[in-house]
Amino acid sequence: MKTDILISSLYVFALAAFLGYQIISRVPPLLHTPLMAATNAISGISLVGSLVTAGAEHSTLSTILGVIAVIAATINVVGGFTITERMLKMFQDKLPSDSPKDSKDKKEEKHS
Repeated sequence: MKTDILISSLYVFALAAFLGYQIISRVPPLLHTPLMAATNAISGISLVGSLVTAGAEHSTLSTILGVIAVIAATINVVGGFTITERMLKMFQDKLPSDSPKDSKDKKEEKHS
């Protein structure tokens, strides 16, 4: 009975990993930043789930796996937000430093 549950759980995990890879690999580069922000929210949910698993005290194995999951999810969330912040800064650097009002005044000065 336990082996049936383990095999079905491994099957679901492998299918989810394959499907996730296929979906992410087909995302155009323009959508990477919004997708990262959404994925960070999902990672936050997995962090909460891993905290619950680590603190449930069902068995020593579940506690150890829960702690490993907390560490992995925390690294994922922090890394995701760091990468998203860096990507957004790249877009901010490309904006002109002059405001539209300032550029209009400069155009008027050139014509005078």
